[in-house]
Amino acid sequence: MSDLVSADGSRKIAREVLIHGPISRAELGLRLGLSAASLTRLSKPLIESGLLVERQSAEAVGVGRPTKPLDVVADAGRFVGIKLTGDDATAVLTDVRAAHSAVEVVEVVDRSPGAVIALLADLVERVSGGTELTGIGVSIGGNVLDGRTVTRAPFLGWRDVELGALLEERAGAPVTVANDVVALTVAEKWFGAARGRSSFAVITIGAGVGYGLVSRGTVVVTPDTGLGLGGHFPLDPHGPVCIDGHRGCATALLSIPSICDQVEAALGRPVHYDEVLDLAESGEPAASLVVDAAARALGHLIAAVVNLAMLDAVVLAGEGLELVRRTRSRVLEVLSEDRDPEALAVDVFLDDSGFTAWARGAAAVAIEAGIDALGDDRAWRLRSPSAQR
Repeated sequence: MSDLVSADGSRKIAREVLIHGPISRAELGLRLGLSAASLTRLSKPLIESGLLVERQSAEAVGVGRPTKPLDVVADAGRFVGIKLTGDDATAVLTDVRAAHSAVEVVEVVDRSPGAVIALLADLVERVSGGTELTGIGVSIGGNVLDGRTVTRAPFLGWRDVELGALLEERAGAPVTVANDVVALTVAEKWFGAARGRSSFAVITIGAGVGYGLVSRGTVVVTPDTGLGLGGHFPLDPHGPVCIDGHRGCATALLSIPSICDQVEAALGRPVHYDEVLDLAESGEPAASLVVDAAARALGHLIAAVVNLAMLDAVVLAGEGLELVRRTRSRVLEVLSEDRDPEALAVDVFLDDSGFTAWARGAAAVAIEAGIDALGDDRAWRLRSPSAQR
């Protein structure tokens, strides 16, 4: 078997163990279609490198022989994940399982690439406390090319910024850049409420509206990822117009800026998001109409996603989740109306962990990039056994 095929097999094993471990060799072989001999051969270098370990299990196989499920050595590496917005950056320090041990948040005052990269380099140093890093992940709202270049980031006003290379030079560790909803979707697949499901969707509401999809265990990424296509899904032909001129799209009905703008226009004064929701609960007519329209729009959007992608689970996240908490029954009512009466019930999960989950997702993307690099000259630097103790 060629070295390329062998390395690819080892990467698949590492990825499965990372997400599903500890996992028995029998189950791992079934998942990957590998014989016991191939599994032993391909996992051996991962165990010798210190990335995987054989755990002792209390279960017995055959005549009292204990199984030895494979698991990831969580301390084999340290990663920093960063969720970058136009207003602030949230960073976490994690292990190989993306479990975080430190969090730092800084305000973004100057959005120019040079200033932001300097800010991120300082943030990495602060959150890591000088710990040698295996990798860094950055998630950002916009388009990312090859995990390195930000081709478009509307909230920062960026075009074609070599964020990966420039931050790597400053921070001294491999950097992987990803669209923020993709990173969050990876996080939900790994350790979120939908963990263990092979297919589900993620819908985010906040400054904009985002959409992520996991299909048969794979996070779907295309060249159009980051364009906010889910945010422009048409929901109401008579609704408000978004900044791009789309009438009644998800962004126009569900984003925080649009919701506030509609109520401000009706009341003739500035309002903030929580105030809009409070006013709606108190029965103020304009706020009530806007919030009810948003709840109905979210129900329609969830239904469209699960109907077309044939799903039975959706994770809702983002800084606009308070809308869902206050109007959940209305959202679910509309979702039910848009479903076939005999269709499976849809599980709707709320991820209210804030931008920490998004930052952990960025770390998870960096960890996956490290696994993808196993066997070539870009492979991550595993921590020495002495450093792991």
